[in-house]
Amino acid sequence: MTAMRPHNTDGGLSRGLLFLMSVATGLAVAGNYFAQPLLDLIGRELEMGPSRAALVVTAAQIGYALGLILLVPLGDLVERRRLAMSLYAATAVFLLVSANAPNGTVLLASTALTALTSVGAQVVVPFAATLAAPAERGRVVGTVMTGLMLGLLLARTASGALSELGGWRTVYWVSAVLMASMAVLLRIFLPRLGGDGGDGGHRSYAGLLRSTVAMFRYEPLLRWRAGIGALSLASFSVLWTALTFLLAGSPYGWSESAIGLLGLAGAVGALTATVAGRLADRGYVQIVTGAGTVLLVASWSAIAAGAHSPAWLLVGVLVLDLAHQAVLNSSQNVLYALRPEARNRINSAFMTALFVGGAVGSALASAVWAHSGWPGVCVLGATLSAGTVVLWVLERITIARVTGKPPKVVRDLIRTPTKGE
Repeated sequence: MTAMRPHNTDGGLSRGLLFLMSVATGLAVAGNYFAQPLLDLIGRELEMGPSRAALVVTAAQIGYALGLILLVPLGDLVERRRLAMSLYAATAVFLLVSANAPNGTVLLASTALTALTSVGAQVVVPFAATLAAPAERGRVVGTVMTGLMLGLLLARTASGALSELGGWRTVYWVSAVLMASMAVLLRIFLPRLGGDGGDGGHRSYAGLLRSTVAMFRYEPLLRWRAGIGALSLASFSVLWTALTFLLAGSPYGWSESAIGLLGLAGAVGALTATVAGRLADRGYVQIVTGAGTVLLVASWSAIAAGAHSPAWLLVGVLVLDLAHQAVLNSSQNVLYALRPEARNRINSAFMTALFVGGAVGSALASAVWAHSGWPGVCVLGATLSAGTVVLWVLERITIARVTGKPPKVVRDLIRTPTKGE
């Protein structure tokens, strides 16, 4: 119990609680991806055609987008421990509905509701940032985001293994039990942390939503980072959407299980998020972003060579995932330092922009693959990645112009404070 106390003696977030929050975010986001490798099994049992079965993925995307917009900002208005616990408990209930779904209509509805409440993960991330000592915020956010990305990347592998043991419903049963357990653990170990309504003038729900949208108008860094993040996730989504097409066809001809295992390679990149966070804590947040955007572009050269070379493809996947994590983590560190009282609204706005970017990237990847194959996909991914470099450079120039400071010291203006400050 002591290991789970909120803070260390030096004021930072305890390792036990940080681990719990990381696992909680991973489990929450994983629930939205369990169905993807199981669509054929689900479709056959519930008598859903391929096109209708594919709507399960669409339902999850719509539900998650609504949750980002409608539920995440509540963390700035209501007591955050209760909000997180309630969302996790609700997710467990909806997963149970999916596990017992008698037909496709019920499964689609429960999937959308599960995704809606699974944004509890996006309440936990800024919660961790608030509990962390300022000098360790980058490491803490990086660790929690590592848990989230591992959940996203490994969900497909886990669901395939569980379905082989007991059928596709087993996946939902196990996930429901784990989410219910997380709700209990969060209730026990998270400290009470009340929302203050932001600046005191947005204590109504409608006012809170208006304030969330207004963040884009009042926070220039949010606009820049939302654009950079959206393009980064779009590039990331282009790869993972088209990768299945490449590996299933000639010359690879991989099975679905083999393709799913490639997610393990992406998981390696997710583990580097804490490294980016530690560099941000040392004042290198802008350098991390810049290096991440450049690596995004460079990764597509290896990915293009991977059309006929598994080795180059693996290198490209690892570099792209590492770069995306660096861009995401450094951007979160910049944004969470802006307005501590509005972290949930800022996170809601930022993550919604990312979600839109990811959805657009997936849609573009499918269309480009149909017309231009893997070469066209690689051009698309590299173009989107190049956009992150352009936006990062423009951000630095704009901030330097507004502040009147030379670009070389802009990094110091928005870096995460180090110990002793």
